[in-house]
Amino acid sequence: MATKINKTNAARLLDKAAIPYELIPYEVDENDLAATHVAEQLHEDIRCVFKTLVLHGDKTGYFICVIPGDQEVDLKLAAKVSGNKKADLIPMKELLPVTGYIRGGCSPIGMKKSFPTFIHETCLQFPHIFISAGIRGLQIKIAPDALIRYTSAQPCQLF
Repeated sequence: MATKINKTNAARLLDKAAIPYELIPYEVDENDLAATHVAEQLHEDIRCVFKTLVLHGDKTGYFICVIPGDQEVDLKLAAKVSGNKKADLIPMKELLPVTGYIRGGCSPIGMKKSFPTFIHETCLQFPHIFISAGIRGLQIKIAPDALIRYTSAQPCQLF
């Protein structure tokens, strides 16, 4: 018998919006929360396993960048696309109070507030991508255009 996967807030929001997705569990390694580990666990190409980063810009405040798991966001590019002169990743201690999520379980869907969201344009090369479902150990498999529509994300160059 298949194990029942408890739906996360992100999954419930997608249900409510009638957006198709799949919940995919994976084995968590507390010592390795990297997206590359997630991709290995899922046996998926790292280029379609996306991580969610929270940044703070000097003009617009918080914003979200969703990028392939093996990449680093280019802070200058991120600042430019978000209408800032300067942007930095937020300190880890701010992640939970700002988003409601913890490191390794931050989803671009269902944060405490709605933030401007930017997704790396390579997501459009794949029929589906993987993003965090909002907890460690669970990914959402979703069509990139559905995610873009739901989060009002702007596809752009981020590295």
